[in-house]
Order: sequence, then structure tokens, then C-alpha cells
Amino acid sequence: MLKALLQRFGQTAFVLFGISVLVFLVFFATPGADPTSRIAGKNASPETIAKVRQEYGFDHPLPVQYATMMKKLFITQDLTSYANRGEKVVPELIKAAPVTLSLATGGAVIWVVVSILMGTVAAAFRGTWIDRTLMAIGLVGISIPVFWLGQVANLITQARYHDTWLFSWVPALGYVPFAESPIGWFKALIIPWCTLAVLFIGVYARVLRSDLVTVSGEDFMRTARAKGLTPTRVLLVHGLRTSMITFVSLFGMDFAQLIGGGALLTEVVFGLQGVGRLTYQALSALDLPLIMASVMYSAVFVVLANALVDVIYIFLDPRVRDGR
Repeated sequence: MLKALLQRFGQTAFVLFGISVLVFLVFFATPGADPTSRIAGKNASPETIAKVRQEYGFDHPLPVQYATMMKKLFITQDLTSYANRGEKVVPELIKAAPVTLSLATGGAVIWVVVSILMGTVAAAFRGTWIDRTLMAIGLVGISIPVFWLGQVANLITQARYHDTWLFSWVPALGYVPFAESPIGWFKALIIPWCTLAVLFIGVYARVLRSDLVTVSGEDFMRTARAKGLTPTRVLLVHGLRTSMITFVSLFGMDFAQLIGGGALLTEVVFGLQGVGRLTYQALSALDLPLIMASVMYSAVFVVLANALVDVIYIFLDPRVRDGR
């Protein structure tokens, strides 16, 4: 077990190192990507450019620049933005992270619960109108763009029907910290949660339904039915557990991607200053320190999600636990 953990830690460190080097080289080693001119401004004199290069360490070799940036990012945490001079990027990222984490976690709870319910019911009644109706609803959810659905939700809840009893409780767009007001936090995020979850509900329900139908013909399922177990118990206890493997794989990657800034459109539509919006602003300004911090933040969650999925596999599939 210890050897496996050390091996996983080594793989994680290697992946993070590779990502950081790749991002750094894209913005520093690519011809014409020298950030000096962007920092110094247009029509800057040679003296100003030379001063900027010396101040930011751009006159040092690339390995030295990379090591300095990693030190300021992970150890001293005083890496400053190129676009907003003097502004530290790590506090900005720490400030935005709870917003994205709250949005992604709430949306994930909704889409996991609803998709498991829809997929299981559709598999239990496969071939019937219930199955076709649920899958059609899921397909509609997949087809609706998040930004459009969010704009429609805002139009209904923030404008036309905001003064009615149905939506008078909906607060203005933005984020309310949980520590400041748990109820306000919930009210501010419930509609963004539902908007974000709609797409994933359709995908996950269809995947789970397909896996349940496939696994229903396996030998262990026929054995369970031969023992006299009720169809409900066979489906939920034996079939659902095995069918969750693909479900968990998708969830690990999607959730990590959302935490890393993949919920950009939802954040923009609902006025949430999360990691996705912060990364977009950094890319627009070609602000390398903030881009580097955001990418490393996202990479950490993706790698950790993969490791967590591997652990969950052990509990879901005995063949993995037995090494087969």
C-alpha cells in the first residue's frame, strides 16, 4: 500500500511539473511571447524596457525564471500580476476558489441525485413510455446551451417575474459567502446550481441507463434473480453498484474540470467571480502569473480526482480489488 501511495505521489508530482513547464514555455519560449513589451506599455523607450526586464528578472536564463516563478507561487506566495502591477495572484485565486467550489459542489449534488434516479427508473422500465420520456428529457437538457438557459433563468427570476411571490426571494446576481449568511448563500446559488446541472443530468442519466441495461444480462445478475431476490433489489444492490463505474469515471473528470474553472459560462451569466472568470480575465490580458496559478490550481484538482476515482474503483468493482 505504501509503495502504491508513493508511486501515485510521484506520478502526481511529475504531471504537475510537466504542466507547469509547458505553460511557462508557451508564454516565454515562443517567439514574440516576451511579456516585457506588454508590461512596459506601447511605445516604451529602450531604457524603460531594459528596466522592466531587470525588475521582473526577464534578463535571466529561462530555467532561472521558471524556478523563481515556482518559488514565488508555491513557497513565498508573493507572485504578482503583470497586468495589475503589485497585485498578488495567490490571494486572488484563494478568494475566487470558494465561489467556484460552491457552484460546482451544489450543481454536482443535484445532477448526481437526479441522474441516478432518472437512469435507474429508465432502466427498470426500459422499452416503455417512461423510459422514452425520461431519455427525451435528458436529451433536451443536453441540447440546451448553459449560457442561454442561464439568461432565460435571469430573465424570469430577475426581471419579468421577480416581483411575484414565486421569485421574490431571488437575490440580485452575485455571490454571498456561506460564513456571512448560509441562507443568502443558498438563495444566491440555487438557480446557478440547477442551470449548471441540467446538461450533466442528461448525459449521466443516459450513461447509467445504458450500463444498467447492459449489466442486466450478466451472469451474476441472473444468479441473483435465480436466488429469488426481488427485481428491485437485484437492480439496486447488484446492478447499480457495478454500473456506477463509468458514472464515477465521468464524475471525477467533470467535477475536477468544473472546480478548475470549467464553469466559466455559468459564472459569467450569474455574475459570480470564480476561478473560471478569473482565468478568462488572465488569458485576455496575457497575465502569465495569474494564468500559471490558475492552471496549476486546475491541474491539482484533476490529478486528485483521478486518484480518488482509482480508490472508489476498489470499492465498486471486486475485480480491481483482487487485481484481476
